[in-house]
Amino acid sequence: MKNIKIKYVLPFITMAFIVLGVFSSCDNDDSSGSSGAPVITSVAKSVEGDLVPVTVGDPKNYYIIQGKGLSGVTKIYFNDFDTYFNPTLVTDTAIFVLIDEKTPYADASNKLKLVTKQGTVLYDFVIAPPTPKFGSYNPINAADGDVVTIYGDYFLDPIVKVGATEAEIVSSSLTEIKFKMPANSADKYVSVTNISGTTSSEEAVGSALYDDVIQGDAGHWMWSGSDTFDTNFKDDVVQGQAAIKFVFGGWNGADMKFNSRDVSKYKAFRVKVKSVSTNANASVIFVFGGWAYQIKKPLTNKWTTIEIPFSDIGNPTTFDQLTLQESGSFGGNTILMDDMGFVLK
Repeated sequence: MKNIKIKYVLPFITMAFIVLGVFSSCDNDDSSGSSGAPVITSVAKSVEGDLVPVTVGDPKNYYIIQGKGLSGVTKIYFNDFDTYFNPTLVTDTAIFVLIDEKTPYADASNKLKLVTKQGTVLYDFVIAPPTPKFGSYNPINAADGDVVTIYGDYFLDPIVKVGATEAEIVSSSLTEIKFKMPANSADKYVSVTNISGTTSSEEAVGSALYDDVIQGDAGHWMWSGSDTFDTNFKDDVVQGQAAIKFVFGGWNGADMKFNSRDVSKYKAFRVKVKSVSTNANASVIFVFGGWAYQIKKPLTNKWTTIEIPFSDIGNPTTFDQLTLQESGSFGGNTILMDDMGFVLK
């Protein structure tokens, strides 16, 4: 059977029967059939349109394996992972199969293997990882040439860029990359690319007020000596390797004093916050100079990203102090904060 083009217009399973029905009709015209050793001629993704051969497969997607001598298939392996297939979706010239999401993609054989009653055939085929998961990078305020760590997942053969500039990778694993910050990287975003796509950081280089340490720190203190201000809390973090833990008494507060900083290029203050207390009314007020901003909803036990537009606090052009006040009013709260900084315009 040669040069068959099939337009898909129905859901996958119905489409599979139509596709395999066409192939089956061709089998009836092909006297060589399953009498010989199996041969794979191509693999195509099962999508609307023509059957276009591909050499890379995405887990959780359906594919059509084409060839001959396939009807006697007993096993299908992608990267040596035993993959389930439905025998009713097999003809002598085609197999309709779903690539399992558990199929390995790193340090793998990059082979599709079919085992049939007539023999075994190997075919070059790469399983792609998911698009990179960009968890965080640290330090956000890295200088040119500093070694920076990216935390996340699916970093297979990664390419790291800061803005449009490709960075030098020092080391990498599937979950961590160390790279050197290129020159002129301030106010640019960090991205990681693998074979499946690209994911970028939420934070621009240089935008942090806290990235495991308080940046430009000119002093910080709690209003009450019995309260806690821990800037190196590592049991629960969302950015880097540490967070800030505040243990507030009712309506108590904390002050953070910073070296004066020009914020004219930013549009908002950002922070991730969560409550680890049982107080259902856990909340906090942020005070910037003479402007107060209270979180409108009570904090929960899940990290919540808060952005406070500068237009809501008087459009400041400089920043040098942040005051927090616990506002749950039921005896105090324990609150975590992380990824504190600014959002570029």
